[in-house]
Amino acid sequence: MTGGQPIKLGILVSGNGSNLQAIIDAIEAGGLDARIACVVSSTPGAFALTRASRHNIPVVIHENRGFTNRREYDAALVKILRDHGVELVILAGYMRILSEVMVTAFPNAIMNIHPALLPAFPGLHAQKQALDYGVRFSGCTVHFVDCGTDTGPIILQSVVPVEQDDTEESLSARIQKEEHRTYPEAVRLFCEGRIRLEGRHVRILP
Repeated sequence: MTGGQPIKLGILVSGNGSNLQAIIDAIEAGGLDARIACVVSSTPGAFALTRASRHNIPVVIHENRGFTNRREYDAALVKILRDHGVELVILAGYMRILSEVMVTAFPNAIMNIHPALLPAFPGLHAQKQALDYGVRFSGCTVHFVDCGTDTGPIILQSVVPVEQDDTEESLSARIQKEEHRTYPEAVRLFCEGRIRLEGRHVRILP
């Protein structure tokens, strides 16, 4: 994909959008040959929308109201993304589970980041799960999205040591620093055509 037009990203958000900011920064620094075609928020007041607007990125608010089920909501979401020409969908603090409608519309082209070393501690409050279990290391995982909860093929992982005096907040803060480095790197690999999926295994091409 290198040498052609920048890959168009659609970024789905629900909250603060710090990973959105990390991707914006990577693009503006020249380290990521991509363009954010739109930012779609499930929450009208999400600060991520402010971040996008500061960089003149088109924003769309796509609330749950008016839809009878998740498939109907996702079908409308697919239309929004396709209308903007999106080629890779990025979940950046998006607090909704995608249905098969979205997953099949963008096969192997939806990424998520999770604040744990999957397959350990999927779902919500992963940092608390890790602390409660007593692990010595945690971290973050970028993975492709399938129809399960944090079960898709793993693209990249970063390891963070767990300190004896860590709280959920302190561990989350250190993991988030790694997220801001690792997520743009995974997106860069996709944009350069260096990701090959073989079953559950993601191969990174040289």
